[in-house]
Amino acid sequence: MTVTRAAVAEAPGLTLVARRRLLLSPIDAFFRLHPGDRALVKEGEAVGRGQPILEHFREPRTLVIAAQSAEGHQPVPGDRAAPLGSRTRDGENLDGELLFRSGGRWRVASGDRAEPLESPVAGVVHEVRPGAGVTIRSTANAIVGRTALAGPSWGKLQLATGPDGELRAQHVDVGMAGSIIVAGARMDAEALTRARAVGIRGVVVAALGIKEQRDFLASERRGRAAVHGLPPFGILVLDGASRRPIASPLMALFEAIEGGMVAIVGDPPALVIDDPSVLLPTAPPDLVRVRSGPLAGAEGAWAGLAGPRRFPAGVTLEAAFVRFGGRPPVAIPLGDLERFA
Repeated sequence: MTVTRAAVAEAPGLTLVARRRLLLSPIDAFFRLHPGDRALVKEGEAVGRGQPILEHFREPRTLVIAAQSAEGHQPVPGDRAAPLGSRTRDGENLDGELLFRSGGRWRVASGDRAEPLESPVAGVVHEVRPGAGVTIRSTANAIVGRTALAGPSWGKLQLATGPDGELRAQHVDVGMAGSIIVAGARMDAEALTRARAVGIRGVVVAALGIKEQRDFLASERRGRAAVHGLPPFGILVLDGASRRPIASPLMALFEAIEGGMVAIVGDPPALVIDDPSVLLPTAPPDLVRVRSGPLAGAEGAWAGLAGPRRFPAGVTLEAAFVRFGGRPPVAIPLGDLERFA
């Protein structure tokens, strides 16, 4: 008798496996406002990709001004200081965000060398919260990751290596400039720095070690302090810090949208797919993946519950049978598994 996919999806115990969401739509992309930053859009406004949505200071500082009103308006925290005709103690005109009032004076967040932040996606401004952030709602599909580093970015998607590959610095080519690349299982800090230098707009990678994250972010801070107006660059980490291949359902999605325009956003960490007409593949309902333990990253077919099993270190855990290829089913702790939906 042939077992249908619907029957497999309803197999006993499969619902006990943690469900990993592959696609999110609509997506509310949140862009943080630091003290002193200024929103350039209003709620309900339609924005396009590349449109400035907020302005922030590269060199923020805190100043003190005399408390006063502007045309009968009593200022409150979050207001801009410029309408007050404000001056610093040194007589300098300034713009900035009013933080709080104390002793007849306002503490103001201001700074030098304002820079715009451009929206990486097209959508509608869902919310503007002074001192908190700007939320852009997009109806596009988004592939959800674990974390995002650096800033929002956009470009055409390019597959640089296979799901289990590791992109080295010598393999990062200037021909990838302007693209967001899929870099396989892992990428080191040197390769990331070279990718940034040759004009690549972003990297999607399965895992990025803690040291690599720290080294790259330090390099990014140094670069932004030295150079004004660096092009946007973002990193989307799909799984975490431990090396593992890109999951096959995710790789199938990347292959389907290769060559199309995508964007990396940081909150939530996701790769936004620009073209809504692309037919996106779905994961087989019986596919499960080992997310932790000695077999982390391995994928197989659900073969039913195994009941309590004794594992190394003398622990007894609820387990399930998973069939990897043509081999007999293996008992894996339920907490170590995930399925895609």
